[in-house]
Amino acid sequence: METNVIGLHHVTAIAGDAKKNYDFYTKVLGMRFVKKTVNFDDPQTYHFYYGNYQAEPGTIWTFFPWGNAVPQGRRGTGQATEVGFSVPEGSLDFWLKRLEQHGVIYNKPATKFGEEYLTVLDPDGLKLELTVTAQKDNRSGNTTAEIGDAQAIKGFSGTTLTLANIQPTAEILTELLDYKLEMEHVNRYRFVNPNSETANVIDLVEVPGERRGHVAGGSVHHVAFRVKDDAAQLALREKIESRGLNITPQIDRQYFHSLYFREPGGVLFEIATDNPGFTVDESLEELGQNLKLPAQYEPHRSTIESVLVKL
Repeated sequence: METNVIGLHHVTAIAGDAKKNYDFYTKVLGMRFVKKTVNFDDPQTYHFYYGNYQAEPGTIWTFFPWGNAVPQGRRGTGQATEVGFSVPEGSLDFWLKRLEQHGVIYNKPATKFGEEYLTVLDPDGLKLELTVTAQKDNRSGNTTAEIGDAQAIKGFSGTTLTLANIQPTAEILTELLDYKLEMEHVNRYRFVNPNSETANVIDLVEVPGERRGHVAGGSVHHVAFRVKDDAAQLALREKIESRGLNITPQIDRQYFHSLYFREPGGVLFEIATDNPGFTVDESLEELGQNLKLPAQYEPHRSTIESVLVKL
């Protein structure tokens, strides 16, 4: 049974204020609001999904906005500390001007492994990188009245994990998840998944002695890797379990099926399927327009709607 991982499926993070999060990602960065639903374990909290127009795996950036009471996270080891988004060549000047206009905190463009990128902080302090990838990215971004195809975010380029010791995590990436070490510079090691041309980069940064990070507001909750279907996922589950890692049974997340395990460095990993996809409960054209609830919460819709923040 083929168990190939196809790069990233989605990345999930924790936010504070739901409206600030929604406004930043849809109005400033121009991502499509793909799905408005609720946290499976806490239905009085939203679960937001952003992506490209087609809501393709590898573009899906999700948030639990737990409100202003959520404590601020701390960047450190055992965390995904940077999330990279692919943008078109020649677009960084546009993004610099746009971020300036909207009062967004950013750094001037820099270069990493030959790729130019722009560091941006979202409203909760989460570190994003708008990256012009070395390999041409042919995905279509989500365009808006102010952001054209020549500037639109296309989806993930990859993500960075900060670790006290990269070796155990590197073994998981290469021996179970199909990644290959391609480049290294000082304490940063770049692993690339050859099964996908996009959303296929994981950088490991090794910082022995660095304080452990705290996952809370403004930090990544988990990183999800993509597989084609249930059969590939369950075959991969056997491989992961045979390594002595504690992995969950398959969980139905309505738009994909999930397995979760914590890699040795402390980062929560997910394996997510392409099926059934985000159009299972609304058409492509309607994505993100309506509050979609898991079936078990539908009888409580009026109560849930009364407590969710209005966007």
